[in-house]
Amino acid sequence: MVEIGYKLNTEEHDAPTLVKNAALAEEAGFDFVSITDHYHPWNRTEGQSPFCWTVLGGIAAVTERVKVSTGVTCPTIRYHPAIVAQMAATTASLMEGRFELGIGSGENLNEHILGDRWPPATVRIEMMKEAIDVIRTLWKGDVTDYYGTYYIVEKARLFSLPRTLPPIIVSGMGPFAAKVAAESGDQLIHVLSDPAQAMAAMGAFKAGGGIGKPCMAEISFCYHEDEAKAKEIAYRWWPIVAFPGELNWLLPSWSHYEQLMQLVTPEKVAEKIICGPDLEGFVAKIKEVKGMGFDRIVIHQAGPEQEKFLCFARDELLPALR
Repeated sequence: MVEIGYKLNTEEHDAPTLVKNAALAEEAGFDFVSITDHYHPWNRTEGQSPFCWTVLGGIAAVTERVKVSTGVTCPTIRYHPAIVAQMAATTASLMEGRFELGIGSGENLNEHILGDRWPPATVRIEMMKEAIDVIRTLWKGDVTDYYGTYYIVEKARLFSLPRTLPPIIVSGMGPFAAKVAAESGDQLIHVLSDPAQAMAAMGAFKAGGGIGKPCMAEISFCYHEDEAKAKEIAYRWWPIVAFPGELNWLLPSWSHYEQLMQLVTPEKVAEKIICGPDLEGFVAKIKEVKGMGFDRIVIHQAGPEQEKFLCFARDELLPALR
């Protein structure tokens, strides 16, 4: 059976709301929740950026059943991987057996803040691969000296480790990253925008050693009783789905994304996001993604209408899927 998850976007909601929505998602029947790890929102309409690792502590206190993952943390520039290893180990101890560490190669929007250079994609992915090695090495609980190409760790030991180490879910948007996900990760996550791109990533993941490992896809909806209003909300809150190419990884400021927003229309955004109250449309989209080979699907509800969506999911969407 496909696992269905709910997305907690730190760019769109403050910390108390995220904690509350995680509890509501568990009550609604979702199998897992996934939380973003951003320093900045994509635009000022979203307007939030709470520290996800603090929020995770709150989520641990109000949930009992759902799995919880970062979706995703960049362990290469803003954080040193040795720190991510400690953060993830501590978080996993708060929700024994439920926490999953999702990582990716990051966006300039969040990673430039300390004045570091933003490397090209191939270097970022190589850094991510080495970061995973650092994390797994420290999770052994031994005194560690590590001298890699990108990272140094000296005389470090994690004294507080969970009984069950979390799986590492690796973001793979293209074939190179998906191959690294297969080699170094326990699962793949792909933010689904273009089906052909998703199938290429899935193929590289399987060919690289990912056969038998779970594959997660992230998709966006905008549920609202009024379809026209839903399209307006999706355009104002989540226009990045319509931005072409690699721009979402390269631009350093929310103001740049607001400028790009002028180049797309609500109709273009609605081509990427199902908008409105159409239960059959939502179910068909999820089944389509399942048919592509993804066995975990996380749903991002764009905009402020989270409680209405969670009620819709509890009463209609999840029962229809199951």
